[in-house]
Amino acid sequence: MAAAQLMADLLADRSVAVVHEWFSAVGGSENVFLAIADLVPHASRHVLWAEPDADPTGLRQTWLARTPLRRSKALALPVMPLVWRTAGRPAPDVVISSSHAFAHTVKFGDPARTRHLSYVHTPARYLWSPDFDGRGANPLLGLPRAALRRVDRWGGRHVHAYAANSVEVRDRIRRFWRRDAVVVNPPVDVEFFGAGPDGARDYLLGVGRWIPYKRFDLMIDVAEQAGMPLVLAGSGPAEAQLRRRAGSAVRFEVRPSRARLRELYAGAAALLFPAHEDFGIVPVEAQAAGTPVVGLARGGLLETVVHGETGMLADSTDPRVLAGLLAEVPRLDRARIRAQAARFSHARFAERMTRWVDDAVG
Repeated sequence: MAAAQLMADLLADRSVAVVHEWFSAVGGSENVFLAIADLVPHASRHVLWAEPDADPTGLRQTWLARTPLRRSKALALPVMPLVWRTAGRPAPDVVISSSHAFAHTVKFGDPARTRHLSYVHTPARYLWSPDFDGRGANPLLGLPRAALRRVDRWGGRHVHAYAANSVEVRDRIRRFWRRDAVVVNPPVDVEFFGAGPDGARDYLLGVGRWIPYKRFDLMIDVAEQAGMPLVLAGSGPAEAQLRRRAGSAVRFEVRPSRARLRELYAGAAALLFPAHEDFGIVPVEAQAAGTPVVGLARGGLLETVVHGETGMLADSTDPRVLAGLLAEVPRLDRARIRAQAARFSHARFAERMTRWVDDAVG
């Protein structure tokens, strides 16, 4: 029996709510939320609000969606715990939250009757790791940060079981919330990204949202050091700055389709990923296409990339060091790279989620 059906059968006689933060059209955490919800087809789906470019079909939005606060996550953060404590009526038997801010504090019923499970992408970077992600440096968060940390830790006391998307995040949960968690890596559509034919493998590739902590500026420097063309695929607020920095050997692919992204992965000599990520779905997608990863020996890459076998990692942001790793890429076996990606398939995710939920709900 498919693991997805096992989860549906496990919770068939229970009412279930699946919860997420704000819902954007594109994003790794949103895709995980939808994957969790798909495992429990009868579950209701709750979000704080859906962004204008997202499809809100089937999503129950909170009253926060009807206020101006939806336009500023920094201003909305302090009221999110209150929203999650007043949004669930009637109380379901099981709540599964997908959390990267305050969704783990959701309380849709008395914990004596409702089992609250939380899948954590990361404890809120805005609160706990402001230096890790520059967006957390917003001056509006400076004064309330200490108070919000207490609310964040206290607000999750009723959670019966935590799952973390990586070892990195499990360690943060232990450090910040003083709770343990099971590691359940996110699902990646490795079948789709592995189905494209190999391309010329004659350029470097960077994929993701164009924001500072993703380090697309460093990718440009690495490609220049290596003397190789670079393709940057994605979109984001740093686009104008990156275009000013880029030379003629850099090509921008804005909002590529999934099919086009698969072509880009299959044609790249290597994916550049010099960011410290919680998990990092993009490197797994690249490996599914047989493309090695060159990046930092930090965070999620330590779980998804095998140094010297499926990519090359260095604990350095010196573009000369990272460019030097590219000399080792041609010897890597593409079949081995694809096999590594298969460890993070949707089927594996469904199996691990079912096991975790089974243990947690009894």
